[in-house]
Amino acid sequence: MDTLLDSLTGPLAERQKDLQDRLLRGALWLALVLASTALWWPAPAHATRIKEVASVQGVRPNQLVGYGLVVGLDGTGDQTTQTPFTAQSLTAMLQQLGVTVPPGTNMQIKNVAAVMVTATLPPFAQPGQSVDVTVASLGNAKSLRGGTLIGTPLRGADNQIYALAQGNLIIGGAGASAGGSKVQVNHLSAGRIPDGATVERAVPTPLAEGDSLQLDLKSSDFATARAVSQAINERFGKGTASAMDGRVVRVKMPATPDERVNFLADMENLAIELAKPAAKVIVNARTGSIVMNQAVTLAACAVAHGNLSVTITSTPQVSQPAPFSNGQTTVTEKTDIKINQEPGSLIQLKEGTQLTDVVKALNSLGATPGDLLAILQAIKAAGALNAELEVI
Repeated sequence: MDTLLDSLTGPLAERQKDLQDRLLRGALWLALVLASTALWWPAPAHATRIKEVASVQGVRPNQLVGYGLVVGLDGTGDQTTQTPFTAQSLTAMLQQLGVTVPPGTNMQIKNVAAVMVTATLPPFAQPGQSVDVTVASLGNAKSLRGGTLIGTPLRGADNQIYALAQGNLIIGGAGASAGGSKVQVNHLSAGRIPDGATVERAVPTPLAEGDSLQLDLKSSDFATARAVSQAINERFGKGTASAMDGRVVRVKMPATPDERVNFLADMENLAIELAKPAAKVIVNARTGSIVMNQAVTLAACAVAHGNLSVTITSTPQVSQPAPFSNGQTTVTEKTDIKINQEPGSLIQLKEGTQLTDVVKALNSLGATPGDLLAILQAIKAAGALNAELEVI
């Protein structure tokens, strides 16, 4: 009986093993095909979302500012003789706490510093929530390290109190001084208090007002306004959005607040295809930086550039009088001025229809960034630079 069972199960086990091998080879072949396909199959184009090019009017942060005192410093506070407002503020604060300072008292305080406190109130912030604050010295305090900010009201542009700040400062630096020597790492006159202010009043937003809202584009462009309007109408129906000009898109909103939130969440994530931006070259005359976008093109032109240098050398000379001549020793200056102008050959720049061609053409001049500022202005004046030249 055992011999018969072995004769029946043997071929069955071999068939199962052969089937497993075939399945394994098939899986490996499929994985190889998928891996090779990923190399040549084009990746989907990344489209820009509406939330990245536009913002809802009224949904914005608000700047808050306040004046306060930092106490608990280790002798690095304001010098009251040079910053009298620190002593005045301290006297006013003590009076509010029931402590009366005798008139004419010359307080020599070293552990107090007058500071300005700033914060940004985010949109939809509600009373009880916390925001970060930045504290900066207003007087001549050497360091705010280890200090504590006393309760400071933060006001908005309407002079209303919107938050109250208080807490221990975090200073990202260190310093020490002795015997006229001083060592300092980073900045010690400003710091931050994470969640250092509590919101006391909310700022109303026009999100729930009216039957429509306004989208403000971050840059003025008619093509972008049209693309935003078309994307919204294709998703929510014709007539939902209308472009008012190159920067404003008017959008009709649902009635209830919950529907409006859902509508904005879907609308902000709609993908749009941006048009090619206007050709522009940004020149920073202070740092010598030059930035140009991909739409910049260059017409054929010829450029000659040479360096002009003026060298002035002054050598002091001593005139010694003869013995017993009753003369005086005088020092005279011998000045030597040289003007050197390097020859500049005429270089022909070919027409460039792409940004890489423009970069290669400008690199062929071998000029420094400072020289390129003058060259680009001259090329623009000659009409060979097909771009707007903006100097910042």
